[in-house]
Amino acid sequence: MQQLPIFVNLAGKPVILIGDGEPAEAKARLVRAAGGTLVGEDAPEAALAFVAIEDDAQAYAAATRLRARGLLVNVVDKPALSDFLMGAIIDRSPVVVAVSTAGASASLARALRTRFEAMLPASLGPLARAILAARDAVAAHHPTPTDRRRLWERALAEGGPLDPFAAIADVEAAVAAVVTNTSNAAPQLLVITLTSPDPGDLTLNQLNALARCDALVVEGQVAPAVIDRARRDAARLEVVPDPLPPGLTVVLRVSG
Repeated sequence: MQQLPIFVNLAGKPVILIGDGEPAEAKARLVRAAGGTLVGEDAPEAALAFVAIEDDAQAYAAATRLRARGLLVNVVDKPALSDFLMGAIIDRSPVVVAVSTAGASASLARALRTRFEAMLPASLGPLARAILAARDAVAAHHPTPTDRRRLWERALAEGGPLDPFAAIADVEAAVAAVVTNTSNAAPQLLVITLTSPDPGDLTLNQLNALARCDALVVEGQVAPAVIDRARRDAARLEVVPDPLPPGLTVVLRVSG
């Protein structure tokens, strides 16, 4: 990973913008949409800074001045001069997806955004808001973090009642129905026999199982890149327990 992807809360915060023309206007629209307040270069306090100047020397000079004040600077269309980059954005607020290529190709980022955008229904934003509104009710019905995780994993899985890639007509009713479902999990065991150290050779079902497993057992010299695909807070066990604990236990072992 060349850069750390973050989402910055700009609500009510001053953001410096230097430059004019369409590139500057595009950044201004994004800052305003995020609730930021546009200010000039001389503003004493700012959260971030954008430079939209076409001339390389002038852009470099402006970025250097701002960076000397301790600000993180984005220079439009000049990734080598930037401290942070703006990805191609899909807005289903409060769900926001940003695609970045670390400055390699803005066209590639836009092409990916177009494909991803077609996959994300308009109901995705309302679904997120309904899940947030149901937080207290879910906590009352499902008191432990593990209970809640299992509940949401089932509901949000492909084909589940809250599948985020499916259009949902009444998200509030759908979420309310899920809240009263059971979060109990039967013991399950899945053994994944690896034929390659490349996680790209895992099937989609295997990747999904690793992402949601409750416990992980690693047998032999399994590649770290494969182990990294497992849910980070899954319990790491030395051997398969007997009896099996509730939930999904995945065993990773090398073929042969």
